[in-house]
Amino acid sequence: MPRPIQAVIHVNALQHNLDIARQHAPNSRLFAVVKANAYGHGIERVYDAFKTADGFALLDLDEAIRLRTLGWKGQIILLEGVFHLDDLSICEQYELSFVVHNQNQVTWLENYIGNASFHIYLKMNSGMNRLGFVPEAYTEIWHMLSRLRSVHEITHMTHFSDADGTRFGEPGVCYQYTRFDQITAPLQGKRSLSNSAAILRHHQIHSDDTRAGILLYGSSPDYPTHSSQDWGIQPSMSLRSEIIAVQDIHAGDSVGYSSTFIAKHRMRIGIVACGYADGYQRISPTGTPILVNGQMTQLIGRVSMDMLAVDLTAIPDADLGAEVVLWGKSKYGTVLPIDEVAASAGTLGYELMCGITARVAFCIEN
Repeated sequence: MPRPIQAVIHVNALQHNLDIARQHAPNSRLFAVVKANAYGHGIERVYDAFKTADGFALLDLDEAIRLRTLGWKGQIILLEGVFHLDDLSICEQYELSFVVHNQNQVTWLENYIGNASFHIYLKMNSGMNRLGFVPEAYTEIWHMLSRLRSVHEITHMTHFSDADGTRFGEPGVCYQYTRFDQITAPLQGKRSLSNSAAILRHHQIHSDDTRAGILLYGSSPDYPTHSSQDWGIQPSMSLRSEIIAVQDIHAGDSVGYSSTFIAKHRMRIGIVACGYADGYQRISPTGTPILVNGQMTQLIGRVSMDMLAVDLTAIPDADLGAEVVLWGKSKYGTVLPIDEVAASAGTLGYELMCGITARVAFCIEN
């Protein structure tokens, strides 16, 4: 028998979350972001659920080619653009759109001798200070690109740094959107602005092309202000394992490496086949929520490479083989949101999804 831990992908939840994104941006084209191997879910596993989207957005040429191999004939955007002049011939071959965010990429387009005329997304650095042209240079770059034979369409693009909250006491999109709008208003072209947080929170912003990422995978982009339940999105991944050993301990007994947990009374604890080598955060502290047989309990002690301990004192029916849900949905119907688990470790649901390691088996469940 294989080791009992597995990551379960919920296809129906992926489809449901895509529908939620559409409901919040009904007048926009919806691009499903599948970067980082679909946030750790696997591009091949999410494709059927997302193929009703208007397009896909990702980073790597290899991932784009995988989508074409699956049969996708619609638009694909490379969110970091191309990394070398030679990449343009691959974009021509596979009919890929891409972001232009630096002068090297402009120069490559100027010097491209292929036959393609590309749809590009010209990125403005409106305040994120990560990728893109500063507003003062943007108009000149737009005019330069609009004259190139290798470019047939330019979509204006930016990325919000604070769509999930406030920036200096104001709604987090205000500063960036105002600057973006001032520069792009006189220029022809559609717009791509809204990420997951903006799709859900800022309906006043018109984005011709929206880029739905984390909300598709069941994590709230503005947790803890809103939970996934508040937005009506469902967990798309469940990390499940089993109890592989049970120990009865007494007051004063310790659990795990470095004796970070000391029992204050008699306890019954379960040992779970899951550790940091599976992608569960080692820094997760005692008290991190876990489901056993659909009932809420907690992690105790330090997470080790292959195992962790949970408190079974209040779950007397839990024994060897009992279901353990590290995040996601139990077969009993109970849900442990990934955001709650991530918050205990001081991180985000994004990191947990992307951190599942190669030794964990995946399966698909509706």
